[in-house]
Amino acid sequence: MKPIRNALFGCLALFAVTSAHADDHPDWKQPQKPFRVYGDTYYVGTRGLSAFLIGSPKGLVLIDGTLPQNAAQVEANIKALGFQLHDVKLILNTHAHFDHAGAIAAIAHDSGARVAASDAGAKELMAGGKYPDDPQFGEAPLFPPVANVEVVADGGVVRVGDVAVTAHYTPGHTPGSTTWTWQSCEGDRCLHMVYADSFGAYAADGYRFSDPAHPERVTNYRHGIAVVAALPCDILMSPHPDQSDFLERVARRDAAAKPDPLIDTGACRAYAEDGTRRLDARLAKERAGQNATL
Repeated sequence: MKPIRNALFGCLALFAVTSAHADDHPDWKQPQKPFRVYGDTYYVGTRGLSAFLIGSPKGLVLIDGTLPQNAAQVEANIKALGFQLHDVKLILNTHAHFDHAGAIAAIAHDSGARVAASDAGAKELMAGGKYPDDPQFGEAPLFPPVANVEVVADGGVVRVGDVAVTAHYTPGHTPGSTTWTWQSCEGDRCLHMVYADSFGAYAADGYRFSDPAHPERVTNYRHGIAVVAALPCDILMSPHPDQSDFLERVARRDAAAKPDPLIDTGACRAYAEDGTRRLDARLAKERAGQNATL
């Protein structure tokens, strides 16, 4: 299967998030027609921000909500696929920044869904992003807080009907960063779906991942990267589609490219290798006394 190049990951990820302001990224609000990814997994996000829906006869799981102002758009995408909003029973989150968690409070209110996240992620969501341990605290815009968030343990499984989604703690980009995995099937063929959280080592002025008072920052970051590298992985998805060249691969699939460019068992390893490169580059800048965004 055609591999996704690390250089491509790095270039596109840098383009996606060099600025934390939505006005600098019109694609974050640009409508994207929803579509089936594979089996019971659907894309319901915008052109520049991912949101995924997983279906079951007992209800739907939504992962991420994108920007606060995109709530109506995500809800319309869910309805365009033939679902009812009240069918959304559970909302999960990769990390609690305004561009991925911003609409969760509104969608949870409108659907009646419960919300769940990692231990730190739950605190971040309930604080609306006002979380001092976040590397981008003070720079990343705040978002509407979520009133009640359940905690999913590392390795814990949440279920809606026959859909089982596993949480993998991958802290670094934020303390609560989480990668989510599940299986989707078409006929007798089931694939491992991986929604890997961001590995961009971005931080506000004055924050150092290499702060000797907090050695766990780098240790946890590297552990999270290793977790993603080791996952069974058939289809990789990412919070910004460009981080994994996701929509471009979908377009080539829809154009009948063979083999299917969306299915790549090496994609998670490549994504993790790029995460290591980016973290190492950030740490080198910190050692050199520079405070540059990477």
